[in-house]
Amino acid sequence: MRRSEVLAEESIVCLQKALNHLREIWELIGIPEDQRLQRTEVVKKHIKELLDMMIAEEESLKERLIKSISVCQKELNTLCSELHVEPFQEEGETTILQLEKDLRTQVELMRKQKKERKQELKLLQEQDQELCEILCMPHYDIDSASVPSLEELNQFRQHVTTLRETKASRREEFVSIKRQIILCMEELDHTPDTSFERDVVCEDEDAFCLSLENIATLQKLLRQLEMQKSQNEAVCEGLRTQIRELWDRLQIPEEEREAVATIMSGSKAKVRKALQLEVDRLEELKMQNMKKVIEAIRVELVQYWDQCFYSQEQRQAFAPFCAEDYTESLLQLHDAEIVRLKNYYEVHKELFEGVQKWEETWRLFLEFERKASDPNRFTNRGGNLLKEEKQRAKLQKMLPKLEEELKARIELWEQEHSKAFMVNGQKFMEYVAEQWEMHRLEKERAKQERQLKNKKQTETEMLYGSAPRTPSKRRGLAPNTPGKARKPVAASTCSGKKTPRTGRHGANKENLELNGSILSGGYPGSAPLQRNFSINSVASTYSEFADSLPPEENVFVCPKLRWPALLPKR
Repeated sequence: MRRSEVLAEESIVCLQKALNHLREIWELIGIPEDQRLQRTEVVKKHIKELLDMMIAEEESLKERLIKSISVCQKELNTLCSELHVEPFQEEGETTILQLEKDLRTQVELMRKQKKERKQELKLLQEQDQELCEILCMPHYDIDSASVPSLEELNQFRQHVTTLRETKASRREEFVSIKRQIILCMEELDHTPDTSFERDVVCEDEDAFCLSLENIATLQKLLRQLEMQKSQNEAVCEGLRTQIRELWDRLQIPEEEREAVATIMSGSKAKVRKALQLEVDRLEELKMQNMKKVIEAIRVELVQYWDQCFYSQEQRQAFAPFCAEDYTESLLQLHDAEIVRLKNYYEVHKELFEGVQKWEETWRLFLEFERKASDPNRFTNRGGNLLKEEKQRAKLQKMLPKLEEELKARIELWEQEHSKAFMVNGQKFMEYVAEQWEMHRLEKERAKQERQLKNKKQTETEMLYGSAPRTPSKRRGLAPNTPGKARKPVAASTCSGKKTPRTGRHGANKENLELNGSILSGGYPGSAPLQRNFSINSVASTYSEFADSLPPEENVFVCPKLRWPALLPKR
């Protein structure tokens, strides 16, 4: 039995006791029966009214709870719909009072969620409006009257985050471009003359609209300023080049050049103006020193003619070069010609440099060829002879390679320009062949001269004998130097016959001592005329033979015996 039922039974017992007690009192007092009935009716009425009142109150409470449940359910359904959540479902059976409490609690929770979402939506809309105004972008499309779902709020947050990142990147780009624009304007001494330029340079950075259009306009403005700056730099550099050329032509002293050194760098407007003034001053000075300027240009023309390998006919084709009427028109002709030559050289610079390299290699090769044909080279004691031979062999391999490379490049150039590439008035390969042919003829001529000279020398020596030939390095030595004393060698003579060749030990050209006297290559004045030949005459003949060897053969002479021998070709 429940406690409430026990309490109800106890209430009935109490009521019964109270009525019994009243009857006892009434009997003791002596109240008649009819009055007892009346009094009992009164007690009954009071108890009934009290119970009825209590029952009515509880019934009223029940009605209120039922009504509250109905209201809460309706509001809860509405909130669930607005918040896009599942409707509330009570788990298991419950009393009216518990159901009302649960529904009321759930409604309060839903109201709180609705309020929070609305507040966040409002905050996000404010941020979106601020960012969109700065970025000049449309506002985020969302119904501000309804309650946003969690997914809609999440998307809105991501959108606002993206706007912030876009603003940060555009602002960084704007600040960077603005800094470059200000530097360019300072370099050009440019004052902002449009409202947009003033907004960029003067206005607060936070107030500038960071729209894509404005960023594009900023970039365009920067490109225009950079182009003006580049043009200004090019003009200033051209003026500096013109100044240097005029300095050289007018032979301006170094002190005067240093006086304007401050404007020889930079490209600001004031620098450009100062450069132009200096050019104007030099041009006026040039007009006053016309002859001196033209002569300086002619020196420069000769240098370019040499660099472009102009022939004599090509040089004579510029008739004003020899004119002596130093006028402005003559100066203009020279200026036009020097400009044409400069352009011509720059266009063909790579080819001319290749030809110049071949020329230098060719001159070096001829120098080694000359040394190879020099008989004095056999007195070498420092190993230079071997080095020269290696370098000469290297040049012999390098020249054909250079010629082949130039030939290929020249043929390609001639195909592109449909004309011949001329060097000193003739085609380059013809020029090269002519140089090789001249070199061959020169070698042949030198060889014939040596042979003729050696023939005459031999005939003279056979007729009169040879003169003593002592190397210059040994003339200063004492005759009795320890370890280097020369042994006397008997000289064999022959009368009326050709001197036979002696052995290796007899090939020394130095004077030999015989019977305490030095043998002479010629006859003394008191000696009778006869054909006697000394060892010296034979040695001298072989020495001359070594000189007569052609340069293309590798020849060496034993440094002690002066004996010529042939080395195998490499």
